[in-house]
Amino acid sequence: MPADTVPTYTPYDGSSKPFTIGLLQLEPERWIEPDGYLAEQVLLKRHLVAEHGELVLRAEPGTQEAQQEVLDLLIDYLPQYHPENYRLTGNDMNVAGCGTNIADDGMMPLHRAGLLVQDDLVIMRKGENGWRIAAAFLAFPSSWRLSEKFGLSMDDVHAPVPGFEGGSRNAGLINRMFDNLSADRIVVRWNWSVNWSHALYHPYAKSTEEKRGVSADKAFIRVERQTLRKLPVSGDILFTIRIYLDPVSVILAQPNAAELAVSMADQLEAMSDAEIDYKGLTEKRGELVDLLRQVEPVNTLAE
Repeated sequence: MPADTVPTYTPYDGSSKPFTIGLLQLEPERWIEPDGYLAEQVLLKRHLVAEHGELVLRAEPGTQEAQQEVLDLLIDYLPQYHPENYRLTGNDMNVAGCGTNIADDGMMPLHRAGLLVQDDLVIMRKGENGWRIAAAFLAFPSSWRLSEKFGLSMDDVHAPVPGFEGGSRNAGLINRMFDNLSADRIVVRWNWSVNWSHALYHPYAKSTEEKRGVSADKAFIRVERQTLRKLPVSGDILFTIRIYLDPVSVILAQPNAAELAVSMADQLEAMSDAEIDYKGLTEKRGELVDLLRQVEPVNTLAE
């Protein structure tokens, strides 16, 4: 397992505000970003599908062609931009040393696509009630369950999120953004939350009792890298979600730890009670902020 010594992304540094949409243009070559955990996480995905079935992999009838479109995109993209991790030989895609049969009719196309990448894959389709989740391979959910969100419109999916409920300004912006997204454009946004264990498969929020047993310095910052792109043939939208779990202890060992800590503490204190409750931090915000406020600059050899 690669050493977690430097966080890949730090949206809590102030570059991405919580509870905002914050979309940025993304260069095509940076759409999918495999790393040293690729083989391990793809294997975990295989186990999760075998164990949980429709709780992590589900699709509406009529989405087969859109699923195949996603698979074809990845088959073309991955060996081109990441040849060190991907090699296509006939119908076999070698993924960091593990083979996946991309023509296996025993698996739906989205299943095969999801076993090529660390990202979760969600296909959004527009209907009478707006954009909805029509197909998904969701192996690494962040405190939400596919069984409860599948088929729901974006307004309903975001109903529990403060400031994103139906009729809100943010809900309107999301729907317009989905409507206007062009097939030649990829956008990215970040989200972050706090976990109390190193668990990629995280469909349920931790209970108060479980949080109480973990001190703030043992917590993990869960970073979501989310991308959106319109599928040119079907017109559906592919939503990808990549999870990074960074121990707070690692973050506070960085050369810029003081700056990261101050920014994170400021953002936690600025969140409303409703936002903190949604993040599951009502019982732990004070403890986490106190820890972050105590951080001093890290001395380096260069200094």
